[in-house]
Amino acid sequence: MSATEMPGLSRRERQIMDVVYRLGEATAAQVRDGLPEPVGDASVRKLIRILEQKGHLRHRKAGRCHVYIPTVPRAEASHRATRHLLETFFAGSAPRAVAAILDVTRTRMNEADLGDLLERVRRAEARRPRPPRGPTQ
Repeated sequence: MSATEMPGLSRRERQIMDVVYRLGEATAAQVRDGLPEPVGDASVRKLIRILEQKGHLRHRKAGRCHVYIPTVPRAEASHRATRHLLETFFAGSAPRAVAAILDVTRTRMNEADLGDLLERVRRAEARRPRPPRGPTQ
């Protein structure tokens, strides 16, 4: 899951959350090594403390190290980020978002991907409420 859409986080805080979600749990050194640009140990530790204060991370002791764990499961964070993305950029429209993704990727879908997408569309269609039938004339 990408933490890109976590409101209230700085760019670097989102990058740290991305690393922790990707690894599942991480020490400060693992976070530092997973960041896209070099960052000092003290900066990483300070940002991790901020993320703990904001309620995004918690830690457990492992010997002399702290191991950091997201407070929200990956699937729930993914759901929240997707909802935020839909509301912010696509006026809540899943079809608009899917169309934008297909336009941006500009790649041909293989048979399995296309089948998976079509199956998801069928399931969404089955969940859609049906309008009530009026009296027949």
